Amino acid sequence: MIHIRGSEERYTFRADSNSVSELEQGARQTGIRMELSVEKPEGITKLYDENTGLWRFVRVDKGPSKSLETVEKALNRLGLSRNEVRVYLYIARTGEHKASEISEALSLHRTETYRILRDLEKKSIISSVFEKPLKFLATPFEKTLDILIETKKMRICLLEKRKEGLVDIWLSLPKTEAEQERKEVFQILEGEEQISLKADELLTNACNEVLAFTSEQDITNFYHSGIFDKLEKLSKKNVNVQLLTNYSPKSCFFIEKLKLKKAKYSTSTVDGMPTFILADDEQLLLLIRKDSGKKKVAALWTNYDAFARAIKVLFLSLWSKDS
Repeated sequence: MIHIRGSEERYTFRADSNSVSELEQGARQTGIRMELSVEKPEGITKLYDENTGLWRFVRVDKGPSKSLETVEKALNRLGLSRNEVRVYLYIARTGEHKASEISEALSLHRTETYRILRDLEKKSIISSVFEKPLKFLATPFEKTLDILIETKKMRICLLEKRKEGLVDIWLSLPKTEAEQERKEVFQILEGEEQISLKADELLTNACNEVLAFTSEQDITNFYHSGIFDKLEKLSKKNVNVQLLTNYSPKSCFFIEKLKLKKAKYSTSTVDGMPTFILADDEQLLLLIRKDSGKKKVAALWTNYDAFARAIKVLFLSLWSKDS
């Protein structure tokens, strides 16, 4: 790739080796500056070879990249920063290294690299090797997961213990006297975890009635997330629980496992009808999926009366049609 730069403009084009010398001669005559640059090939990474003491350029197979991305996201969710994940995975996959080698390979500033290494060592997921110069070794991946998960559990446990004290402090703070007025509000939730927590909250607080529709796509999540178990417990407490789903072999399989008096299939549902839970005519949780559910799932929660009433009318209409 050849870059030719004039006083105001820059031109880029491809040329073979014979053309380059002609261009250089013409550039000298016209006072134009010519730059020769080499494009970095895709899928190439740099690794240090301890045997030769040289850096080697290695072509990376793109096959495992998807799996590695999954691992990176998991470690990120367990509390590691993006660069901490990069450093740990580099050491875990390529073996022990000096800080300077890690810094060079990952294009990190040396000061930041040392800071990250100290932080990872404090978390017990890398160790220092007693050698000169000092090298760093990664804790096995499975053990690293155990450590990070236990650390997260301990933090949650500590917060639970502090909850009562925090609530007392909050209640002791002076507040302006204002009349509490019910507001119609909504929330947009993203991710299976947040949606499951909200669904659990709705069902835990339900007193009189729960109307739920689940699509074939979401019925598996209803089963594995424990929503079906909660619906069964509510029905035993004399709460009116009605579950509707579209007809399919998968739906039949799960409905037969469910011990609900009011659970049935609907042949009248519209294709693409979203999954929802309506509790006590007051709170609605509506799942939103794009591109046939391939992207991250989201949900709308609201206590908007008109919306809740419209959903209830739709539900009862479908229920009566299939009676």
